[in-house]
Amino acid sequence: MTSTVAGAQPALLEVRDLRKSYGGVHAVAGVSFYARRGAITGLIGPNGAGKSTALGMIAGAIRPSSGSILLNGVDIAGQPSYQVARKRVARTFQQSSDFAGMTVLENLLTARFGQRGDSLWGALAGRRFWASAERELIAKATDLLARFDMTKMANELAGTLSGGQRRLLEIMRALMTDPELLLLDEPMAGVNPALGARIEDYLLDLQAGGLSMLMVEHEMAVVERLCDPVIVMAQGEVLAEGTMAQIRADQRVLDAYLVG
Repeated sequence: MTSTVAGAQPALLEVRDLRKSYGGVHAVAGVSFYARRGAITGLIGPNGAGKSTALGMIAGAIRPSSGSILLNGVDIAGQPSYQVARKRVARTFQQSSDFAGMTVLENLLTARFGQRGDSLWGALAGRRFWASAERELIAKATDLLARFDMTKMANELAGTLSGGQRRLLEIMRALMTDPELLLLDEPMAGVNPALGARIEDYLLDLQAGGLSMLMVEHEMAVVERLCDPVIVMAQGEVLAEGTMAQIRADQRVLDAYLVG
């Protein structure tokens, strides 16, 4: 059964009592929260709070010790990342995961799973079998490059891009999979302020187009401009949840994280 948020629209994502232990260390210790459809949900907290571990479990990269991860009401906890991706969940990473020796365009084309030419049958069937699908994929990549003002970089090697440009490439690669939910792990890390402002605009534009996002981010000003609600984690648990204004007024958060 799909839960609702505040008695309104169904939650796209619901995390219930999620836990991950490494030996006797509880990296995530019973976390529960919602991510609303069409919202940018912020996930913040001090280093070691368990944010990236929680994100990794949602993405299927880390197997939970226990708990549920409901996507559109269906429990996906413990499913491998390729299965989660096929349920239209995409993820970006703290560290760039692009193919440095391939061009920007090639990186975008490799992001799409299930391409006709990937199978043995597709290879044997030849170009006539997969050429039309390839043209559609190139058109989609070309549109994304234009949308993110990266057209002139299409044939540049990914390894020559700046840190901010590689962040844009990460986001574009995720969008090539047509996600319903985009998981962002510190998208502003290592990005200069001018490009950071552009990335904020791009994310708001994606939200306006109906994309739902769950974002781990350390830049509080960015979180305040983009995210509602905001979930605060500390020591592997959810400490508080609400708007950024409510979070700033919560003494528990001030004691654990925001002060100093």
